[in-house]
Amino acid sequence: MKHESISSDLGCTRAFAERAEVSLSCEVRQGARPWTRAQLDDISQAGFRIACMPDAKRGTPLRIRIPGLEILNAEIRWLQDEAVGCEFTSPLHVAVFEHIVRQCRIG
Repeated sequence: MKHESISSDLGCTRAFAERAEVSLSCEVRQGARPWTRAQLDDISQAGFRIACMPDAKRGTPLRIRIPGLEILNAEIRWLQDEAVGCEFTSPLHVAVFEHIVRQCRIG
């Protein structure tokens, strides 16, 4: 996996995890609403994009169940048409991210 490095004005370097295109069926829950099926289009260590999630509201807490992983917490950050961009409350560990990507490519 390659990572892009960006230098700041202070001369520091931060590594940003790549976004991986995936096609992953999972379940999501907005706030106190019931669990619903969703399709992840891409994922990074910092967040993910869901193809379609009607009635999504920016700033709403979101829980996501990805098969084989514990429930993850996120927040809806942006909406575009029916697509939804979410940020994980705590970034994924690189090994977890790579596992998800690997499983999507195998399956």
